[in-house]
Amino acid sequence: MLINLDKKLNSLSKILVEKNLKLSVCESCTGGLLSKICTDYSGSSLWFAGSYVTYSNELKQIIGVKTETLQKYGAVSKNVAMEMSLATLKSTKTDICLSITGIAGPNGGTHEKPVGTVYFSYTDKYGHKAHEKCFFRGSRNTVRNLAVEKGMQIILDCVREIKTQ
Repeated sequence: MLINLDKKLNSLSKILVEKNLKLSVCESCTGGLLSKICTDYSGSSLWFAGSYVTYSNELKQIIGVKTETLQKYGAVSKNVAMEMSLATLKSTKTDICLSITGIAGPNGGTHEKPVGTVYFSYTDKYGHKAHEKCFFRGSRNTVRNLAVEKGMQIILDCVREIKTQ
């Protein structure tokens, strides 16, 4: 998996630098792992602005997720992921943002939202949006690593479509 991540990160870096785009992320279940991997890459300051790790509902609300959304849909939902990415994009004034929220396990799952359920939301200043729900199997670390890899792929797929010129 690390070789795949390295390739994705290299591709992402090249595209973001070429298009002069800045990325921000808002992470919950990944606990900052995507941010860590981005900042492990030499030269990431050219394209990575920073992140929020909003593990608790209270922090999600502080950045701009509505209390009503959390109560109605739960922290692990498409709606919360969308509000996380929109709020982060606005507050960081970046070009693109990805949010990740889910249940890494081994506890916390329900019948409706089992362990391994992860929601992604991509938003950019050009009006593009992408949302995805995935189910990952494995240990807590496996779920988190797979979520980071999927999140990076979503960003890559979306930024390839951006026309900055």
